[in-house]
Amino acid sequence: MSMDTGLDQQTSSTAALRTENLTRIVDDKRLVDGVSVEIGWGETLAVVGPSGAGKSSFLRLLNRLDEPSSGTVYLEGRDYRDIPPRELRRIVGMVMQQPFLFPGTVEENLRFGPRQRGEDLEREQLEALLEKVNLPGYLERDVSRLSGGEAQRVSLARTLANRPRILLLDEPTSALDEESRRDVEELIAQIIDLEKLTCVIVTHDMKQAERMSKRVMVMEKGKKVRIGPVEEVLASSQR
Repeated sequence: MSMDTGLDQQTSSTAALRTENLTRIVDDKRLVDGVSVEIGWGETLAVVGPSGAGKSSFLRLLNRLDEPSSGTVYLEGRDYRDIPPRELRRIVGMVMQQPFLFPGTVEENLRFGPRQRGEDLEREQLEALLEKVNLPGYLERDVSRLSGGEAQRVSLARTLANRPRILLLDEPTSALDEESRRDVEELIAQIIDLEKLTCVIVTHDMKQAERMSKRVMVMEKGKKVRIGPVEEVLASSQR
């Protein structure tokens, strides 16, 4: 059973996720520089910008894969420094650009996260997770035999096994071929809608940002330079 973090989904004005002057400095370089943003319940925020803008660095700060040099994040109204990191990463799940799966079967990968908190999922629950990502019958498949698109779907299922409330996506389709890219993107969008997840997606694909979000934040040199409705922000970026 997971520990009580005192976090309850609310319908009040409290943001699902709020950053306050979030900053990360490495070797005197400001990878993320004073970013403050609020993300509402069930909202998908796209984060775009040129290479080296700090997009992925910003995302990694949201569940403390990296530690901020200053500033903080409020998760459902609570300073995330008060939440044990393991529990924080259950609530704020993350899917990387390159799926990292442990050697072994799909089933072993799906069981890993819940077992870290003392929960052993029933086989029916595991099968239901694979149904969600359109991989029925894959429980006993060795991960070394998966295609890139299949591996990314298993990575998504493994994140969902932890029952996150917030989902971080770091260019989750950029390493896939065009057909797999659209399939995985559509699948992620369906799951976000079905599970009513709050989501932050980093993408270099402006069309993807437009398809998956209603609001977008543009970063340059570690700073938030623009944020607003996706049509307005992307239109201004193209002028």
